[in-house]
Amino acid sequence: MQDRPGRLPSLDLLLTFEAAARNLSFTLAAGERFVTQSAVSRQIRTLEDSLGVELFHRGHRSLALTDQGALLRDACREALGPLRETIDRMRARNARQVLTLTTTPGLAALWLIPRLARFTGAHPGVDVRIDASLATRDFERDGIDVAVRYGAVGATPGVKLFDEEVFPVCAPSLLAAGPKLETAADLARHTLLRIDLRQASGLLSEWQPWFTAMGLPDLEPRAEITFTNFDAVASAAVHGQGVALGRRPLVDALLADGRLVAPLADTVSSARAYFLIVAQRSAHRAETRALRGWLLDEACAPRPGGAAGGPPLQPPAA
Repeated sequence: MQDRPGRLPSLDLLLTFEAAARNLSFTLAAGERFVTQSAVSRQIRTLEDSLGVELFHRGHRSLALTDQGALLRDACREALGPLRETIDRMRARNARQVLTLTTTPGLAALWLIPRLARFTGAHPGVDVRIDASLATRDFERDGIDVAVRYGAVGATPGVKLFDEEVFPVCAPSLLAAGPKLETAADLARHTLLRIDLRQASGLLSEWQPWFTAMGLPDLEPRAEITFTNFDAVASAAVHGQGVALGRRPLVDALLADGRLVAPLADTVSSARAYFLIVAQRSAHRAETRALRGWLLDEACAPRPGGAAGGPPLQPPAA
């Protein structure tokens, strides 16, 4: 039976629907609501009966919103979002503030984490949660406040933090032990460290585009070791496992303290960069503004080293 016009369904039913619509899963919604999956299913059916519409398309192993379900999801998001934020502010008046920042594993490990104590030291009571992932997170669904994303210049939203340059790097011990590494062609005698593009989709700082930029598209190395993340590539290079294609600013600190050296002067400017994006729902928070300002200041700080940019590095063919 449908409810009378103007009468709202119970908040409990709407909260259950919002959780199911956000997750597109009765199981995940049940976990959030601390009830069983069958209870969620019954509550959704009760809500559908009261509204006189179907809210979900139920497949064998899939769940999708109907057009009416999408309308109600958007309405719930608009209504519950400000309510949650207000309650969070009330609860957090005397509590610690938490900011969630998502970025790539390489930027997190090699650039962000070594600097982060400067932010937390200047902002006591603000806790930072780092989500290091190559996946593009959804701000609302994943509770993200700030993102530093790696993407194509001109096609990635946000404020650009810094550009990227790529060039070969290796441990001083590897350079001393040989074989020689004086020109790009000498890389044919070395083990190269690379990123698996199937995992790190779209990364431009790989060897083949760099070889092409150097006029050596057919160069074959002695051997290759492949990793899923750039921080692992950098670690392997530091330990003398081979030659990596370094990415500035990620390798700046490793070059400055001598753990890595750049044996060649062949630096190429990437067509990608790192961009700072703030979630709309968090932009008003003082701690969010503080983190954004700090990231911009750190990105503008003088970098160690001084490799000059070269011609843009083109992406590998799909």
